[in-house]
Amino acid sequence: MSIAEKMAANQKQVAISEFFEKNKHFLGFDTLNRALITAVKEAVDNALDACEEARILPDIVVKITKLDNSKDILQLEVEDNGPGIPRASIQKVFGQLLFGSRFHAIRQSRGQQGIGITGVVMYSQLTTGDPTHVESKIAKEATAVSVDIGLDTRKNKAIKSNQDRIDWGEKVHGLKIKTKLKAKYQRGRQSVWQYLRMTSIVNPHADILFIDPDGEKHHWQRVTERLPGRVEAIKPHPNGIELGQLQRLCSESSESRMTTFLRRTFSGVSQRAAKELCEVSELEEKLKPKSLSAQQVRSLLEAFQGERLLKGKAVKLLNPPTSCLSPIEELLIKKGLSKTIDSKFVTTMTRAPNVTQGNPFQVEVGLIFGEGMAADKPVEILRFANRVPLMYQQGGCLLTKAVESVDWRQYGLDQPGGRGVPKGPAAILVHLASTNVQFTSEAKEALSDNETVMEEARKAMLEMGRGLRKHLEKQKKMSKTIEKFELINDIIPAIAKKSASLLDLPVPDLAASITKIMSAVIAETTTTWNKETKQTDVHIILYNYTSRARSYTMLVNWPERQGATMVGNDLGGRKEAMGVWAWKLETLQPGSQTVIAYSLDGLEKGDWNETDVFYRGSQEVIGATKMDEKLLEEIRRQEEALNAPPPEEGEDSPDDEEEEDPVEDAAEPEPTAPAGDTKQTTLFGGDY
Repeated sequence: MSIAEKMAANQKQVAISEFFEKNKHFLGFDTLNRALITAVKEAVDNALDACEEARILPDIVVKITKLDNSKDILQLEVEDNGPGIPRASIQKVFGQLLFGSRFHAIRQSRGQQGIGITGVVMYSQLTTGDPTHVESKIAKEATAVSVDIGLDTRKNKAIKSNQDRIDWGEKVHGLKIKTKLKAKYQRGRQSVWQYLRMTSIVNPHADILFIDPDGEKHHWQRVTERLPGRVEAIKPHPNGIELGQLQRLCSESSESRMTTFLRRTFSGVSQRAAKELCEVSELEEKLKPKSLSAQQVRSLLEAFQGERLLKGKAVKLLNPPTSCLSPIEELLIKKGLSKTIDSKFVTTMTRAPNVTQGNPFQVEVGLIFGEGMAADKPVEILRFANRVPLMYQQGGCLLTKAVESVDWRQYGLDQPGGRGVPKGPAAILVHLASTNVQFTSEAKEALSDNETVMEEARKAMLEMGRGLRKHLEKQKKMSKTIEKFELINDIIPAIAKKSASLLDLPVPDLAASITKIMSAVIAETTTTWNKETKQTDVHIILYNYTSRARSYTMLVNWPERQGATMVGNDLGGRKEAMGVWAWKLETLQPGSQTVIAYSLDGLEKGDWNETDVFYRGSQEVIGATKMDEKLLEEIRRQEEALNAPPPEEGEDSPDDEEEEDPVEDAAEPEPTAPAGDTKQTTLFGGDY
């Protein structure tokens, strides 16, 4: 036998499970500390995904027990109230890598590859030799399935043992896994506790109970009964298609003509665009996709990418629908941050959906500032991708780079040289929701560089920073004014009283004198939760401490877009724009005050903790901000654009209409195009 033949004879097919068994660090099992966090992460992510798909409010219990301290053997138990897994599917879900329901679906989800939980079973077996115990109960069955699952890494196939039926009492459905693994439990920022804490922030609808190895219980209660919005799978967009993928789609298509193939296979392709794509790629409309040659497929791809032009311009494609995304939304980010970090000021914003390489994505940010955090240390950065915490490789992550790209000194935080992570009593949250999150590795710990995503994240940071700066400036002015007012009210009456006693005269009325000295108009605002009415009460007092009569129009922001309604508004006023209400006040005489009071109905406790107040008028109002009329007009234009009916992918203007195959087009649904290219304007530290 020749050397070449001997070498060829030694070559063998490697199963994916055998590959990951030898390269477990790819999956996040490279150290004992990370191994435990990875195992918890995979189990909890699966539980959250299952509950959301079944429209169930998640109740998750995580318990860690030390079995052998000398050998670092722990037992992990994770139980949820999800829909459960049918008996026939358990061995595939837990004992077969690359088995899952999300890989081919273009929509936002926590997991996609079908590797995570099987990787936990594999690591458990590799380090302890024991299988993973699984109990599953589905609603239509009276008892739960109990089975031990191992993994044949040579065949990428499950090994079942001890299968039985057990009674789960009154529990209708759910899943419980119990696995032993070699791992270490630690406390601190990179710990199971921190992972679950971060998970509770971006999943405020989940109730999470954690029992640590010392038996101590940590409970993050749900703060909302509202489940995340349903996500719908969408078709691929031409901008994100590669040549090989396009070849496969053409060869697998059963369509009888190119225009129908383009409209039914891809999102963003209208009837007009389908005809123009055929024209610029020099393909006949009635050509069957299966019959395309390699060169014709390449020509079509060049038309997709704008390399082939029609009358000097690329074919215009609609953005893909954004129904595939499920952002956390601003109020829920605020509630999530507020329930884990004690502070009075929280600003959040959600950018409008955008597209990169044909994949829809959305950036959300939040900043909490103030009490309970160290002022001389770097701010805490909370990174998330599709509601999953990113615990490691912070320095190499795109989201961290977006934070570092902003000069935070102009927004009130310390940042030597204007670079790096800022310092101050704050925490910054960044969340990327996307149909295709690009990670730097299989362990999914950091996001790779993407110019479009980076720019969106940076813009969100700048908007959020402006909200923080406004808050700090308002607080600074108010504190100085209050200090001055208290000082005047203490000293001047004391001087007047002493002088009057020395001169044997009555104490004069000092109101006019104090008003002249203060020479300011002050707005004091309180926003509080009313336990009895279950409403948020807003109270604004406008004081005129000047010697002249003043006239103002006062404006406030309110969460109209989030479904709140304004009640108890005795002064009336009018709506100026979405989420903006205004009152034209009667003339405010020197030394007098006016009260604006109303309540917000339809919110939960913690949804709305701070109201921004604005004014129109010549004299500055301390405690309020002068209204930016250009920005207000931009909000009105956006509101009109959002309320306008969107164009449909199959629709074109009458001038563009041409005769199409009546049979094929009659059966084709017309998906709705998104308003994803609408720019988001942030006002009052949030989007309205």
